[in-house]
Amino acid sequence: MHSNSSAPSRSISGRTLRRSAERGSLLREPTRGASTMTAFLACRQHFDRVGSTNDVVRGWLANDTPEVCLAVAAEQTNGRGRAGRRWVAPPGGALLLSLGFRPHWLPPADVWRLAAVVSLTMAEAGEAVAGLSVGTIRLKWPNDLVIESMPAIDSPAVIRKLAGVLGETDGLGTASPRAVVGIGINTDWAAEAFLPELARSMTSLRVAADGRPVDDAALLEAFIDRLEPRVDALRSDGAFDAETWSERQVTTDREIRLDRPDGPITVRATGVDPASGALLVVDPGAPGRSRSVFVGEVSHVRFADPTMVGV
Repeated sequence: MHSNSSAPSRSISGRTLRRSAERGSLLREPTRGASTMTAFLACRQHFDRVGSTNDVVRGWLANDTPEVCLAVAAEQTNGRGRAGRRWVAPPGGALLLSLGFRPHWLPPADVWRLAAVVSLTMAEAGEAVAGLSVGTIRLKWPNDLVIESMPAIDSPAVIRKLAGVLGETDGLGTASPRAVVGIGINTDWAAEAFLPELARSMTSLRVAADGRPVDDAALLEAFIDRLEPRVDALRSDGAFDAETWSERQVTTDREIRLDRPDGPITVRATGVDPASGALLVVDPGAPGRSRSVFVGEVSHVRFADPTMVGV
């Protein structure tokens, strides 16, 4: 893919952004210069259509693009989540972006914190831009943003997926570590346009905001403005908002089903470990004995209660 030099530009918060269209193979070099540079972002580029923003950013990092680099797309044709699951969204229905880092400033065991701060930051930015109460958007370990609602008094909670996060790394422990964190969040996607097979398990900021339109450009700027100090803190001493990240976890004190290679098991989640990023659980057969579950051990985390819709 190469950038379209005649593509129109647009301005967000006084910064001119180049909009490009995908053509052929992955873009090898992002647009640079004053129009795309900020103190935090070394480069940022917007595309009308790409296969995967994660793949675009991985290509940039492989070609020596400095951190932090940002790719945003109006549409992805090959978006993916964990375990290769497809991420589908119509043009204009979701904010789709990936960030590239060279985290030589983090121990390899702590690089997961990049995905944690991206998730937490997007939850806060989404609430602010959509006019939602603080705490409306929850985190579902390991990589989802969800919204929990109570349809009626004494009825069970309904939890629907709002966003997914995908972290990918290369070269950890070497002189050239690379990390990509992608996120797709359903924004101005009306409920009547949801895919029939996903309508019961998904939601959007527009739905959560009672039908009010949600502006992707405003959400992006709110997200970047909040993300910069968090990444600076990680660079400084590896610190992140562990308490807030833990408090937003929706699995805590609930029974969940962990899908593992050797079969599913049902456990009770008791929290998350901010030191390792692991999920803390108690097996039904060993009450009072907590153990850690790491991301690589499970392919899917579901709620054991079947009335909690689909996530």
